Amino acid sequence: MTQKKSRMAAEERRALVLDAASTVFGNAGYAGATTDMVARAAGVSQPYVVRMFGTKEQLFLEVLHRALERIMAAFREAIAGDPEVPVARRLGNAYFTLTSDRSILLNLMHGFVLGADPVIGPQARCGFMDVYRLLREEAGMSAEEASEFLAGGMLANVVLGVRLFDDYATDPAVRELLGSVFPEKLDLIRKGHPPLPASTPPRSV
Repeated sequence: MTQKKSRMAAEERRALVLDAASTVFGNAGYAGATTDMVARAAGVSQPYVVRMFGTKEQLFLEVLHRALERIMAAFREAIAGDPEVPVARRLGNAYFTLTSDRSILLNLMHGFVLGADPVIGPQARCGFMDVYRLLREEAGMSAEEASEFLAGGMLANVVLGVRLFDDYATDPAVRELLGSVFPEKLDLIRKGHPPLPASTPPRSV
């Protein structure tokens, strides 16, 4: 019984550190994040994080892998859903629901821009292609349909990543674009991405 409790405690601590790491990497990026930042966010010591995951690189790979696993699981659940609803709509709704956790989409984007990294790059490519194969083989999409779906997802990532919702109330063009990207889930996604407090207006370039 004691061993079982210890194992559960270790799994819970690991999940706690991964949650913290997802937020830290999402906000600071791979280059800007440190294992010390993750440790402070998780309320543990930095040596504990290193003992558990090794390097910052390995910790980020765990974060990226977990984000991709959550997407794949959500997509498979959507594929098994109501056959009366087009599969692309089911998958899109599932993905937009996931984006309420900003760390998922931000860490995907961080991983994808590290394509030249000799360790992270291959893992990011593998994860991206796993999603493509799921769309083709499990969702039954054609190559064109899968490409269009992924293109829409990448646009949604950029829109959410740059926090366009922060300008929703003040910029008609932003409202137009967001209404086009999120035609069915706009209100729901706005609730999941509340704007940051007002700051200094951007400078003209």
